[in-house]
Amino acid sequence: MPRNPPTTRIDPFHVDFDLEAGVMHGAQRVLKRSASDMRGYYADDRALEKLIQEYEDPLHYEVYEVPVPLEYGHLMYCISDLQPGRVGDECFMTKGHYHSLIETGEIYMCLAGEGIMMMKTRDGHCKWEKFTRGRMVYVPPYWAHRSINTGSNRLITFCVYPADAGHNYGDIQTEGFPKRVFHRDNDIVVE
Repeated sequence: MPRNPPTTRIDPFHVDFDLEAGVMHGAQRVLKRSASDMRGYYADDRALEKLIQEYEDPLHYEVYEVPVPLEYGHLMYCISDLQPGRVGDECFMTKGHYHSLIETGEIYMCLAGEGIMMMKTRDGHCKWEKFTRGRMVYVPPYWAHRSINTGSNRLITFCVYPADAGHNYGDIQTEGFPKRVFHRDNDIVVE
């Protein structure tokens, strides 16, 4: 039987959350992505450039973490805060990623807003689940995933995944997702 790598022993700790506001107090790491960071991810490059120029490179999303060792056995957790908006008629989204350790899953709990978790496998399967307040979406191992804000308020999710899972954004930037989410004629359209 293969032996798991050693895991660093740390002391227990706590983190306070404001679940109404979707805030993790004491976050030690914050990832911010603005519209310019999303070049190459949207269908309409010209609409993205127009948005960057007209709205001074608006914030797309932020991820807040209190880091733990990035090792087998530990669990990473975060708050993801995705702004409402559109690039042309495509809904704001995160870059999306596979896990570097592709056989690891992730849990997302929607705290506020509404949206879609878009998921795909390397062999072409594509599925999506709706986000609504209080709904948990399970992303199984082997599935790339991307959050998409379909509403007019912030989409705030709480996420948990193995700390050694890692993030592979490069394959998504190259491959994209087979489906996109648009706001057309007051409806959300997945195509």
